[in-house]
Amino acid sequence: MTAFVSSFAGASVRPQFQAQGLQQTAPKSSKRSVAARRVRVTPRAMQSAGGGTMYDGARAGPPPDLPSLLLHNRIVYLGMSLVPAVTELIIAEFLYLQYEDASKPVYMYINSTGTSSADGQNVGFETEAFAVADTMNYVKMPVHTICVGQAFGMAAMLLASGEKTHRAALPNATIMLHQPRGSAQGQASDIAIKAKEVLYNRRQAFDIIAERSGQPVEQIEKDAMRTKYFTPQEAVDYGLIDKVLLSEKELPQKAPTFLSALDK
Repeated sequence: MTAFVSSFAGASVRPQFQAQGLQQTAPKSSKRSVAARRVRVTPRAMQSAGGGTMYDGARAGPPPDLPSLLLHNRIVYLGMSLVPAVTELIIAEFLYLQYEDASKPVYMYINSTGTSSADGQNVGFETEAFAVADTMNYVKMPVHTICVGQAFGMAAMLLASGEKTHRAALPNATIMLHQPRGSAQGQASDIAIKAKEVLYNRRQAFDIIAERSGQPVEQIEKDAMRTKYFTPQEAVDYGLIDKVLLSEKELPQKAPTFLSALDK
């Protein structure tokens, strides 16, 4: 058959048809492509905790969602002051973890200045801390508390509210007690009402700390009259916590940590 001459770059195109059968001849498959198909291995993919994909043990794709990863390992982290947006999330996490499995403990890491900011300004309400403490007592699962960094004021109350014999602090943590702070403005009658509420909240907080630490309420009031700081060992002696953690090996055997959670 006559070859057709292409008008592009002088290339000639020969049709791959037999003259009689007009059947297209199939191209020969190369041995290399066949061999490649034989050795091709499809990696095993699986969904990792907190999002992302694992391929044969190696993480691929975007980094995991850290809050979901910690929640998957039953870790609740309080790393801010006790403002409504924070306490609402913590309460929701406790309720979810109880719904998921009420027989397993929850590990609450605390690094918070309580209802005050680092410079002592009031940023939250004591009622927010009471809501978290009540939820910790309400849920059936034990809540193990661990102070990493600091637990000031109402955060110290939450630290002491953990499961007894499972309240701890890292060696360089700082625990501090002080009176609830409040501010009021307006008419004298309104200020008096607010002052009465502040005194009531103070009494409630001191009662909880006294019950959890074993100290008399009068001693708590005396110590919190002025700001009182505790080293971890002093907090153990006072009854706010039960032990000082020198390493994660001293945690219960099944207790997850931040690093072990990231490894999963």
